[in-house]
Amino acid sequence: MSRKPVYLTTPIYYVNDKPHIGHAYTSLATDVLARWKRLAGEEVFFLTGTDEHGQKVEKAARDAGMEPQAFTDGVSQSFRLLAERMNFSHDDFIRTTEPRHHRACQALWQALAARGEIHLGHYEGWYAVRDEAFYGPDELTERDGVRYAPSGAPVEWVREPSYFFRLSKWADELLRRYDLPAGHPDSIGILPESRRNEVRAFVKAGLQDLSISRTSFTWGVPVPGDPAHVMYVWLDALTNYLTAAGYPDENAERWRFWPADVHFVGKDILRFHAVYWPAFLMAAGLPPAKRVFAHGWWTIEGQKMSKSLGNAIDPLALIEEFGLDALRYFLLREVPFGNDGDFARKALVGRLNGELADGLGNLAQRTLSLIQRNCEGRLPAPAAAAEADRALLAEVAALPGTVGRLLDEQHFHLALEAVFHAVREANGYITQQAPWALRKTDPARMLVVLRHLHTALRGFATVLIPFMPGSMAALLDQLGVPAGEQGLANLAVPLPEGIALPPPAPLFRKIEIAV
Repeated sequence: MSRKPVYLTTPIYYVNDKPHIGHAYTSLATDVLARWKRLAGEEVFFLTGTDEHGQKVEKAARDAGMEPQAFTDGVSQSFRLLAERMNFSHDDFIRTTEPRHHRACQALWQALAARGEIHLGHYEGWYAVRDEAFYGPDELTERDGVRYAPSGAPVEWVREPSYFFRLSKWADELLRRYDLPAGHPDSIGILPESRRNEVRAFVKAGLQDLSISRTSFTWGVPVPGDPAHVMYVWLDALTNYLTAAGYPDENAERWRFWPADVHFVGKDILRFHAVYWPAFLMAAGLPPAKRVFAHGWWTIEGQKMSKSLGNAIDPLALIEEFGLDALRYFLLREVPFGNDGDFARKALVGRLNGELADGLGNLAQRTLSLIQRNCEGRLPAPAAAAEADRALLAEVAALPGTVGRLLDEQHFHLALEAVFHAVREANGYITQQAPWALRKTDPARMLVVLRHLHTALRGFATVLIPFMPGSMAALLDQLGVPAGEQGLANLAVPLPEGIALPPPAPLFRKIEIAV
């Protein structure tokens, strides 16, 4: 039986403001896993895009003195630019204003209606425009006569006609699927564990039928057969994952990717992805995604990121300041994925200078320079491992399996720690073996040591390509690895002796900042 191809998604980003470091973080994690799966020879579909409907976007466009479509065109382009500058390898960039998406949304609505999952009524309750969400009275706090949602958004009392989705009937089935082991065909996995516990508690407390249409604004997908209503923005937005897979055409080429393997989301939108979305899908007779992973939030130098503080960090500016791959590395190395983290320039500089430049970069420069000077710039022959070599080579050989297992569990920081533990071992090895001294005392041993260091560097560069594609491709070029032979499977095939290696060039530039 052939393995199902892999479908990975970012959330689609809401276009009421320009992108910041939090958007880059979610997409980066998705990109690294997608690149790893491709490196392992798997077929991958990686989706990102922008969410462009809803009352909040309509208001933001009005405040900017623009029509919603023109407004969303501009902001969506800024997210495309971010994806390009961050070197994301997405296969599709979807916009919810596209005709293909309107068709998919209306088809999903009709499928739900045909199964008796939608009924007409009216809604009244506390609604947060900023969150595009309704909240129960028990979820609200009050300050100075204003009620606030758990997110901090102000709420207002809304009463209007609405279609409802029969969410309440799906509570037991959701709970059953949450509790199934990973790998079970019906499992809905939620990670990290703390988020799964939150979702279970929310569902166990009881689900109410969900309002899924609005009549108080028009910027959205019209409800089939009742154009006075537009679809609730979250039903519209979540359907993007189906749209890109070809829905409602189940003969579409991309439909074989469904269901999604992992939805990467921020913890603030977990409820929508782990409760509402799988219920919509099951109600329509479709399999839900296998896993939802909700990561934490970044603070900036110890402060919460906010418009009022004006401290949101532009990732494009960080790329200019520190380099793209240093930023990519830092974001997934600094904190466990799933936890909140603090973005501090001092910490980024420490990782860049210490682990990348002094650790990996210096090891590559020393090794390749020694090969240039002592081996006429040609790769020494493969050699058997002596006792002094075995520990390092065993650790390097184990990296593909270790990193793959950790990435499958979304432990990005642990995967990087495993690689850089081996890098530290290699730096200890070169110091202990001192190939610069062996040239005079044991030139044959020098060749063996340099070949083993080359093997280690090839292993490091290969498993780090998903994290730092630009600099690691450059390192593999310096190591003489042909462009078509840089996958994980190629590591088992030694490069032939005598191939000419180009002169080494620095991989990372160290940064000096006042701290």
